[in-house]
Amino acid sequence: MKVFLLIVSILLIIIVLLQSGKAEGASQIISGGSSSLFNQRKERGSELIISRITMVLGLIFFLVSLVTSFM
Repeated sequence: MKVFLLIVSILLIIIVLLQSGKAEGASQIISGGSSSLFNQRKERGSELIISRITMVLGLIFFLVSLVTSFM
C-alpha cells in the first residue's frame, strides 16, 4: 500500500508541475498590478485533461493516505 502511495504522490507532483500557471504575474498581484487573476478562465483541451487528472490523483492520494493511517 505504501508503494502505491509513493507512486501516486510522484505522479501528482509531475502532473502539478505540468500545469500552466493560473497567476502568470504573481508579482503584479502583490504590487497591485492588473487584477486578471479572478477573471473567469475556461480550461480547454489539454489543460482540462491535466486539471481533471490532478483532481483524481489528489483524491486517490487523500484516500490512500487515510487508509494507510488506519492500518
